[in-house]
Amino acid sequence: MKHRIVVLGAGYAGAYAAGNLARRLSPTDTEITVVNAAPDFVQRLRLHQLASGQEIETPKLADVFAGTGIRLRLARVTAVDPERQVVAVADADGGGEIGYDTLLYTLGSAVADHGVPGVAEHAFHVTSRPAALRLRERLDGLSEGGRVLVVGDGWTGIETAAEFAESRPGLSVSLVARDELGARLSPGARRHLRQAYDRLGVTVVEHTTIEAVEATRAIAADGTVLESDATVWTAGFAVNPIAAASGLHVTENGRIVVDRTMRSVSHPNVYAAGDSVYAIGDNGRPLPMSCASAGYTGGQAMDAIVGRLTARKIANTKLVYPGNHISLGRRDGILQAVDDEGRPKPTYVGGRKAARIKAGILKMSLWATSHPTFGLPKRKRHLAPAPEVSRRQDDRAAA
Repeated sequence: MKHRIVVLGAGYAGAYAAGNLARRLSPTDTEITVVNAAPDFVQRLRLHQLASGQEIETPKLADVFAGTGIRLRLARVTAVDPERQVVAVADADGGGEIGYDTLLYTLGSAVADHGVPGVAEHAFHVTSRPAALRLRERLDGLSEGGRVLVVGDGWTGIETAAEFAESRPGLSVSLVARDELGARLSPGARRHLRQAYDRLGVTVVEHTTIEAVEATRAIAADGTVLESDATVWTAGFAVNPIAAASGLHVTENGRIVVDRTMRSVSHPNVYAAGDSVYAIGDNGRPLPMSCASAGYTGGQAMDAIVGRLTARKIANTKLVYPGNHISLGRRDGILQAVDDEGRPKPTYVGGRKAARIKAGILKMSLWATSHPTFGLPKRKRHLAPAPEVSRRQDDRAAA
């Protein structure tokens, strides 16, 4: 029988790894299934642009995997049973179970409300395409001078506030920062960020924690009330609870604990990559949730799976976090390198050059993900297109 590889999630880590597994493993010996809830590849790094009113590419996964032999199952993962080696899914036909011999878990992350009252009911976010489109519709409905409040001064929040201010200059955009704005940047980069926000007209509320969100306002810990017609929550991310519920060994926040090869420390036929994984980098520190980390952990998981299935030596992919690439609208940005301790180095790149480099990184990420076999000639690909796996096929696989 063929060795069944199931990849959960087709984001930056999952889609890239699945395509390369198809390229490097024999279709005679392996069968690869990708499970994803949406039919498209979503450029999550650009969802704030989508919300601002811009259009971004969303390649169809069926086209991405065409000719690779990968089976695409459009369904939502509801549970993983690592003891029985099955994944439970739900779709329009009711769902079923998919059996696996090797599982690659890359379900990513979503917005984290941290238990703050009102966030789920009243706040918007940009961690999924539907959410970004809902926010876009809300912004479209605001009149001149409409108040947009971005809560969270991480890179997503900083980029979102800048994008909205540039794309929709008629709106009043504010950002709430828990600490000093750009606290994780070098002094020069912080000055650049402030100058950019001054130019764009973004108001910054520093050293403030939001403890409640209501329909038209947010309330800070000190009682300060911030009026808002659209509150955008960017104060962190949380992983899917499925891994923790499955019995896999996870951290307190639900990320899968793995060894150096991205293999689960509790279940050796399960691998993880992307935001879902708790991986220790080459500097001895946990890798942060980021697109760069998704690339490194996905590549390491892929190398480990190929190595173990082909009895070859497993190479150690570098596990590093080189720095931060921050867009400040379409014509400005900051590239901030960090040292081995994750601290910002004194120098940085800013302005149009940084914006061009960031745009190039996004373009490269899209190409690599939407061409997962690196343009392998069709004559060398599997002859069959990538069909959607039927529930009947799933049932047979799980039997």
